Amino acid sequence: MKNRRSSTGLPRAEGESAQGRRNPLGAATGRRSRVRTWQGANSRTRTEARKRAEIQSLQQGVRYRRVFVLVVGFVITVSSLVVLLGTVGLFFETRSRPLTAAEQDRYKQEEIARRWQAWPATSVFPEEVKYFGLDRAQQYARRVGIAPETGCVKGLDSPLGGILQEHGCLTLLRATYIDQTASFVFTVGVAVLKDEEARVSVTDELTQDDRVGVLPVAFPGTVADRFGADQRQRTSWVGAGPYVVFTTGGYADGRTRAAVPPEEILHSELWPAARSIGNQIAYFLADPPKVPPCTQGNVC
Repeated sequence: MKNRRSSTGLPRAEGESAQGRRNPLGAATGRRSRVRTWQGANSRTRTEARKRAEIQSLQQGVRYRRVFVLVVGFVITVSSLVVLLGTVGLFFETRSRPLTAAEQDRYKQEEIARRWQAWPATSVFPEEVKYFGLDRAQQYARRVGIAPETGCVKGLDSPLGGILQEHGCLTLLRATYIDQTASFVFTVGVAVLKDEEARVSVTDELTQDDRVGVLPVAFPGTVADRFGADQRQRTSWVGAGPYVVFTTGGYADGRTRAAVPPEEILHSELWPAARSIGNQIAYFLADPPKVPPCTQGNVC
């Protein structure tokens, strides 16, 4: 049988399989090739590019870290400076220093304004009050009793109570006294305003009518048990600080105003005593306190 030529031009043996015909080198088709595969020529280039990218990323991170450290350092510096300035300012603000004239005046006003609360009732209305009778004779009135706090409308005649209510009267304190001879009875009422300015506004509107004023307080079982509105002979008031001090007086035997001749009221020792007692209590409440020379006491 004649040999046939393969597509490569080489003669092929008869009986050669189709798989053998596809391998011109004659190697078996089922065997793995022993030829070693080599890396491409651009592998080194890719490696170097990757390294450069890593280096650039690391350098960028270092730059960001430096910026972050600078920003944090700046913030800390500014915060420290603010704290330092605040500490210095607080020191100069709170350190002891001499009081200014305005501060001294405010200290006096605040001290006087809180006396009606800070003081006990027995200090607002002392047990004995000095007064002057006829011919300026010095005598002492004795306290009979202290009434509970009441509203200004309830403790004063309606014309006066309404005026004080409009100007924000806080409360009314009252106590009753008897003179040294036990002949006269007096009720003193302290109307408390929020400040001296309000008190001035009130006193500008108050009437000088001596028939209206504070309502008397009677204490049963005492020499003042018959002292009521009809027994009032005269009334008056005086302003002191944020207070309006009202005073009224009458006879201990219960005589009414209508039962006493007008000339007797005008010339009686009762009225000088009543006004003197009211003025004394007003003086106690508004007496200017001793002001410390410095903001933190006596040492600047």
